[in-house]
Amino acid sequence: MSELSNIAIIGGGLAGCECARKLSRAGVAVTIFEMKPEKYSPAHSYEGLAELVCSNSFRSDQPDAAVGVLKQEMRELDSLVLEAAEATHVPAGKALAVNRELFSDYITKAINEDENITLVHKEITSLEAEELADFDAVVLAAGPLASDALSESLAKAVDATHLYFYDAIAPIIAADSINMDIAFWGSRYNPDDDDYLNCALNEEEYHALREALIAGEKAPTKDFEKEIHFEGCMPIEALAERGEMTLAFGSFKPVGFTDPRTGERPFALVQLRTENLNKSMFNLVGCQTKLKYKEQDRIFRMIPGLENAEFIRYGSVHRNTYVNAPKTLTNELALKTHPKIYLAGQITGVEGYVESAACGLWVGTLLAAKAKQLPLAEPPAESCLGGLLTHLRTEQKNFQPANVQFGLTPALNRKARKKDRKALYAQRAREAFTAWFEEQKKTLEDCCL
Repeated sequence: MSELSNIAIIGGGLAGCECARKLSRAGVAVTIFEMKPEKYSPAHSYEGLAELVCSNSFRSDQPDAAVGVLKQEMRELDSLVLEAAEATHVPAGKALAVNRELFSDYITKAINEDENITLVHKEITSLEAEELADFDAVVLAAGPLASDALSESLAKAVDATHLYFYDAIAPIIAADSINMDIAFWGSRYNPDDDDYLNCALNEEEYHALREALIAGEKAPTKDFEKEIHFEGCMPIEALAERGEMTLAFGSFKPVGFTDPRTGERPFALVQLRTENLNKSMFNLVGCQTKLKYKEQDRIFRMIPGLENAEFIRYGSVHRNTYVNAPKTLTNELALKTHPKIYLAGQITGVEGYVESAACGLWVGTLLAAKAKQLPLAEPPAESCLGGLLTHLRTEQKNFQPANVQFGLTPALNRKARKKDRKALYAQRAREAFTAWFEEQKKTLEDCCL
């Protein structure tokens, strides 16, 4: 073993838990510092680890989708998060969605039962905290909701001003408050699918809803903070302001649906996705919002079928913090100014549950190999994991968080029709990752598989 025999992880979210189990598999003693349940961020409420606060979906599981390919790469690397997701999944069509509480419970149990992992419920407010002094390395996986104090400490460490943006959480509605004489089951092009409920809007209803979203009273933003919205979690009212038909061509797109009340395609359509197996709760897909609670009551009840909606959780907004990775991190995702401090998860500039977990999984794998003094090459840039890592080291004028997408990988070396490109990118990614995995298999098996 090298000097990496005792590692601290700050944060028990997706990235921190993935990283911890990888290190444990290498025989490394790991301590996770998690401030819950002693203290909660404004967006967290459940005491377990790996709490999902924005959505219960890990997005598409389709083999030609970039996130679907990334998930398969993670499965090859023995991802704890995907193991938990598959054990606690709820129906969601072609997506992988979970029961949030059961998912968190699964991961919490796995961490608590791991003899190499110690879970300490304590807030770490500084990268120079005395609790970290005796560790060989520290992994900062505090997530996008890192506390103000810890964020300030990180800002000093990277010698940069804060980078942050807001993303918004969609409301959750009680199933028995939905008017099933109006709402109907089905997913796009598949009316027999019962994973989603749908509420159709005619033209007049759509425009009235859009105008209400724009005019609705919003929760205030702190004076000293500038809002930077990430496209993947843009508040619905911000989208409504972009143009008269932005929602109708986006979140409320009606293509592939027929309203059973009229026998025709609706002008617009709001989807609701189940939150649990017994379908007692549904979230409003694409309706992330920073509207005040009383306004959410009024405006979302304008949607046909939701006139008596009971809100189990209102939508809300929380700050997300991340670093300018290309300027502040090494290729191994360590701070350039503090080489024994590594970053993992959304705080690096990846965006999304799957991407955050993948980042933690890679940092854990990398450190596990280093701990055992084994050579480990990086995943190729053509793979989805390699594409994410490339994003974190590619300098840009205005570095922004990114979801996994084939655009992060090198361009195809041959011309292809637009409709064929996704499949070709996916095929190339699978082949590249498989070749890499076979080449690195002995190292991976010897250190952490």
